[in-house]
Amino acid sequence: MGSSLSNLTEGAASGRPGLGDIPESCVACVFMYLTPPEICNLARLNRAFRGAASSDSVWENKLPPNYQDLLDLLPPERYHNSSKKDIFALLSRPVPFDDGNKEVWIDRVTGRVCMSISARGMAITGIEDRRYWNWVPTEESRFNVVAYLQQIWWFEVDGAVKFPFPADIYTVLFRLHLGRFTKRLGRRVCTFDHTHGWDIKPVRFELSTSDGHQSSCEFCLDETEQDEADGNHKRGCWIEYKVGEFIVTNSEPPTEVKFAMKQIDCTHSKGGLCVDAVFIIPSNLREHKRRGVLK
Repeated sequence: MGSSLSNLTEGAASGRPGLGDIPESCVACVFMYLTPPEICNLARLNRAFRGAASSDSVWENKLPPNYQDLLDLLPPERYHNSSKKDIFALLSRPVPFDDGNKEVWIDRVTGRVCMSISARGMAITGIEDRRYWNWVPTEESRFNVVAYLQQIWWFEVDGAVKFPFPADIYTVLFRLHLGRFTKRLGRRVCTFDHTHGWDIKPVRFELSTSDGHQSSCEFCLDETEQDEADGNHKRGCWIEYKVGEFIVTNSEPPTEVKFAMKQIDCTHSKGGLCVDAVFIIPSNLREHKRRGVLK
């Protein structure tokens, strides 16, 4: 295969047809069926491939249909006179909005829209009182800060976002961590001094959308009955809890998504929990990433 490709690329020098003889328009048609990483790799072969890989018609096909809504979150000078390829590269990086508490971006392989909402962008009961909550700076969050709960009786976190999501099926996830983590001598260390109460009763997760969809589920965040050899798999690790899914059939009007997690049984206190963010991601995209199909 490598020898055949070499012969094709060197065909022009030997008088035989090669890849460089393929019309750029034909190459562009083939690129319509490839992923952006594949297109960028093939662009290195020759001039025709480079030209096709820069074609607006190719990259228009890779962008979500409402990509202008994402661009509207940026200053116009960031994308003015940019090619569609440059716009794809720009939007594949996080675009912050709502004072930087929310981010939206397109997946680099599929071009589908993803979003994250920081703990700072949510309503957290008691967050102003440092006896209960603290903001902890960390590189382990894409927002560089997480909300850490020391102890509280009434636990409730609520959030909402209104956005013109493209047609797709989306999954809503809370990213949580039991225990407080720090770095000592370059190593990650977790402490569980405040971690308690999450094994008594489950936490309830709720999801609703402006088109009437509702779903809820419950998870026990702590596991005390673990095998001693295996340990507690939920402590000291970031875990994504799936709240539910919702379907968008059209980006207009914008879809409002509300989400919450709560444990409001005041018969016991709970603590030692880090709240990072909520993620809204196309459902089968999440499954592909978990299997390692997409990076």
